[in-house]
Amino acid sequence: MLSKRVIAAARSRAFLSSRNTQCRDTAVSLSKGWKVADSHMRRAQFHSSHLLQAETIKVPQMAESISEGTLRSWSKQVGDSVEADEEVATIETDKIDVSVNAPKSGKIVELLAKEDDTVSVGQDLFIIEPASPAPQEQKKVNPEEPKDQQLDKTTPEPPTPSSADKQSGGIPPEGPKESKKEVKQDSKPKEVKSKAPSTAPKVPGNRGETRVKMNRMRLHIAERLKESQNAAASLTTFNEIDMSSLMEMRKKYKDEVLKEHDVKLGFMSAFARACALALKEIPAANASIEGDEIVYHDYVDLSVAVATPKGLVTPVVRNAEGMGFVDIEKEIAALGTKARDGKLTLEDMAGGTFTISNGGVFGSLYGTPIINLPQSAVLGMHAIKDKPVVVNGQIVIRPIMVVALTYDHRLLDGREAVTFLVKVRDYIEDPRKMLLA
Repeated sequence: MLSKRVIAAARSRAFLSSRNTQCRDTAVSLSKGWKVADSHMRRAQFHSSHLLQAETIKVPQMAESISEGTLRSWSKQVGDSVEADEEVATIETDKIDVSVNAPKSGKIVELLAKEDDTVSVGQDLFIIEPASPAPQEQKKVNPEEPKDQQLDKTTPEPPTPSSADKQSGGIPPEGPKESKKEVKQDSKPKEVKSKAPSTAPKVPGNRGETRVKMNRMRLHIAERLKESQNAAASLTTFNEIDMSSLMEMRKKYKDEVLKEHDVKLGFMSAFARACALALKEIPAANASIEGDEIVYHDYVDLSVAVATPKGLVTPVVRNAEGMGFVDIEKEIAALGTKARDGKLTLEDMAGGTFTISNGGVFGSLYGTPIINLPQSAVLGMHAIKDKPVVVNGQIVIRPIMVVALTYDHRLLDGREAVTFLVKVRDYIEDPRKMLLA
């Protein structure tokens, strides 16, 4: 008959054996479950990446005559989120600035050009990754359920360490410890004594230089001005205008015009109206040369020179021959605001049959404006100064403005140019004549 100790030992050994078998089965099942879950997760990631494919955005079409521009600035950087139609970059062209907007909401993945680079229409500009759809709400865990049941609903964790790890006590074997070598470095770097050349002369003051790349608009203006000087047979004629009558009329009606029409009554509207009437009488001043033909325009599109931080622009007042003082002032004010805000379009500056430039707002007394090709003439206004003049045999002080007309002698002869300027002078000195014209 076996002893009680032998029987007890046998029973405990059998119990431990069955316990280890159950643990191995559980580990195998957990490992299989983890592999199945992992395959589902990989499949979900594949489908989501396929749906949210990144898109390459190209440089948009800017205008018929513009094929390239300079990338002036990036409004967004890599990693930034953008909304649909939000500005991402600004491209500067010869005439206007073009905004490049995001076609859809998402995140900027990569910028394919640097600032100040020259980019052409159709070139890859940046890559955007569409925004991911909102994740579905997960089922909330019922706080009343036991913790064991809450853990069962979650994603299974990776399998437990292997049996080899268990035999080693669950602690992974440590690799050989690297010997730490302390490298002694000097706490302070050695100072390098630079000896200045004793022969260098001492120059008082700062002699530094700053180089700034010309923007495209400034380059285009320079090319156009030089082209005008080379192509046109430019000649300038001057005249003096007594501004007394116009200044008196403006002083009398400016408050009324401002109250009724919400626009300031200036001198530009009077000169624009006077030029439009004089151009009807001298059509050659409103013409242009195209090849071996002269084109006479039946309308008057006035280009008004406006100074902006980027350069001089000339937005156009269309059909000025049919406008009054107030209408011209409203149009000039609207175009001036758009020019200073950088919102002019190509349509605002295209065309033009005659140009008016007012350098008097900056204090200019005399000047010879340059013709805006393919136009044939340009009128330059200047500052108003009190001068002694002879009126009816008496010397009196009158406000005088010197005006200059630069014209293309290929189209206009001296007689026509001087006649045009005299007619403008007569209209300004007696504005009532403009009502009778």
